[in-house]
Amino acid sequence: MRLMFTQVHLRTPRSPALIVLLASVWLAVAGNLALWQTLSRLPDISGFKGLVFSAAFALIIAGAITVVLSLLAWRWTLKPAISLLLLLAAFATYYMLMYGIVVDTPMVINVFQTDVREARDQLSWQLLLSVLVLAVLPMLWLWPQPLTRDTWRQQLVRNLVLFVGGLLVTVGTTQLVFQDFSSLMRNYTDLRYKINPLNSVYAVLDLTVIPSEAPSGPLQSLGLDAHIVPRTGAAAQRPPLLVFVVGETARSQNFSLNGYNRLTNPKLAQENITSFTQVSACGTSTAASLPCMFSHLGREAFNARSQPFENLLDVLQHAGYAVLWIDNQSGCKDQCARIPNLNTSNLKVVEHCGSHECRDTVMLTQIESAMAQLPAERRARGTVVVMHQMGSHGPAYFQRTPAAFKKFTPECTDTSLSQCDRQQIVNAYDNTIVFTDHFLSQVIAWLKRQEKTATPAMLYVSDHGESLGEKNMYLHGLPYSVAPPEQTQVPLITWLSPGFEQLSRVSTRCLQSQRDKHLSHDHLFHSVLGLMAVQTTVYQRERDFFATCEGR
Repeated sequence: MRLMFTQVHLRTPRSPALIVLLASVWLAVAGNLALWQTLSRLPDISGFKGLVFSAAFALIIAGAITVVLSLLAWRWTLKPAISLLLLLAAFATYYMLMYGIVVDTPMVINVFQTDVREARDQLSWQLLLSVLVLAVLPMLWLWPQPLTRDTWRQQLVRNLVLFVGGLLVTVGTTQLVFQDFSSLMRNYTDLRYKINPLNSVYAVLDLTVIPSEAPSGPLQSLGLDAHIVPRTGAAAQRPPLLVFVVGETARSQNFSLNGYNRLTNPKLAQENITSFTQVSACGTSTAASLPCMFSHLGREAFNARSQPFENLLDVLQHAGYAVLWIDNQSGCKDQCARIPNLNTSNLKVVEHCGSHECRDTVMLTQIESAMAQLPAERRARGTVVVMHQMGSHGPAYFQRTPAAFKKFTPECTDTSLSQCDRQQIVNAYDNTIVFTDHFLSQVIAWLKRQEKTATPAMLYVSDHGESLGEKNMYLHGLPYSVAPPEQTQVPLITWLSPGFEQLSRVSTRCLQSQRDKHLSHDHLFHSVLGLMAVQTTVYQRERDFFATCEGR
């Protein structure tokens, strides 16, 4: 008899309005643990005042979530909608708590462009536990709950009441704490990106529903007038060979070439290179930076563009050079779509590849065979090879380096980073810089061996930086407006062979005297064209950082 009563009691239909309110409160409170942690650390609100403000903030968020769910509070859509919000909140909470990142539109793009190897690095028991507690357990309660059967008119009225009620709560509570609320949002702009799961919902809608501000229409040709300007000199008979290495997640602050107190660049320090110390990236993620750094527009104009354009590699190809992209990462983000390209990340070269991935040095085992397949008439004019590194991609920094390059120990071997102290994380990251140093020295060594048939040079620059615990931030991908310098300041290194110096008339000594000059990814397009003697109307000499050292 008791069992029958319990079953009847459990199966009592529940109002969708009640389900919406319960879900809104859960998401506002439990789904915003990262926000509450951030607020607790702010000096502007503390003690009892801080508790009152946090409670008001939670009520504002709950009201806003209610508004969102009121649009979906129909019999067949309510549970899937709540489940999706729970999952979004759980994943976002984990990454915000663990790494200090936020979920905005560029971050969602990064998620969509993540390959299996990168996704595997993110898996941890902490992630599974977060999803279990914040999403799976509430869903296990939610789905068996029967809902009251209302007519569509009754559902419409109920949803309208929820919408208006949620709106009134949100607006009214905001007005009550408006002074503190507006001040915090002005002074701590990153807070708006931590309102969960509304930030995730907006990011997804921004990519799928909201009218796009992204460039549209057919691809615009660029530099069709490009041609190679004849150069004279002792090395003129040997065609130029430029290897452009695109680094991954390397921050300038951890390069000993730039003043870091650890010797992370022992091999490059022995080469006649120039390491620029004040270089800003186009973005804080590969998806944002990579297309921008190969663009002729510069960061601001690139982000505001209405049409897609061809890129640097297209212009080099228009000029007549042989162009090749070798990728040891998750792809070229469409930058190599119209040139020969090769992916080395899944090769089975024993000495360079492990069970999970290949080291960046594997690219050097493929470069000669790949170059040999390029048109001979183009190679006779010169060759540009882009190498896209796996570099220092986190959070599994320890997987990026073989045992022989683990100079700094103990290393963090926890992909969530939560079981490691900050020094262990820094150790693992610094070891990736040591290996990048080795890789670049190997690139230079290979280029030196080509001097009998070519006039070689190397350019290295990272796509973005990385946070390693500063202000409790980890990884990268914060909105550029609030990103710390650790995520935006990147290394830029040049090596010119004596023959290339003579051919280009660019002096390494002059470059070294200007190593503290403020540069950015905005300069790359024009600097590479200038270095390779490409004349075109899209070239801007004022953005060519090599130009000031010509003839000096």
